[in-house]
Amino acid sequence: MSTSSTRRDATRQKLYEAAVTLIAEQGFSGTTVEEIADRAGVAKGTVYYNFGSKTELFEGLLRHGVGLLTDALRRAAADRPPLEGLEAMVRAGLEFIAAYPSFAQLFVAETWRTNRAWHDTLRLLRDEAVSVVSGVLDEAVRQGALAADLDTRLTASALFGMVLVVALDWLAFQPERSVDDVHAALVRLLRGRIRG
Repeated sequence: MSTSSTRRDATRQKLYEAAVTLIAEQGFSGTTVEEIADRAGVAKGTVYYNFGSKTELFEGLLRHGVGLLTDALRRAAADRPPLEGLEAMVRAGLEFIAAYPSFAQLFVAETWRTNRAWHDTLRLLRDEAVSVVSGVLDEAVRQGALAADLDTRLTASALFGMVLVVALDWLAFQPERSVDDVHAALVRLLRGRIRG
């Protein structure tokens, strides 16, 4: 990777971090490009040079964040039997949300706002992350570890949403709990409901 490409990636990362924090605190409309640039420690023109507009920055932020989450889920399930992979994916989701709580809050909030310019992008990104989970469920069904009539797509959506909401609840209302505690509770639920 070239030096200019590395610098640009570093600048984009600073802008993502600034934007996600400010937008989670103030909302998209309440956050200005100037505030994002100030928080990132760059000139306002740097935002426009890298993204063109605040909307493009936000869409890039969604792609970046959901891409990180999707990669974490893939890595967690790799080279494991499917049911073990599901449990590892739950932990990976919790750890991701603990590392990026502002992004997770933003992602959940924006999922329900269907009138935004980036809603179609968000839906595609969410579908990509959910498809990683449904792929593992499909493999578990093929191997006979789960019932053949399991609706893997709907179950994957339920698992994805469960981890997001429980993790946000944990961080906001029960921060004294460890990731191990939360993971153990979700795995018990997962084993009891999916494996039946």
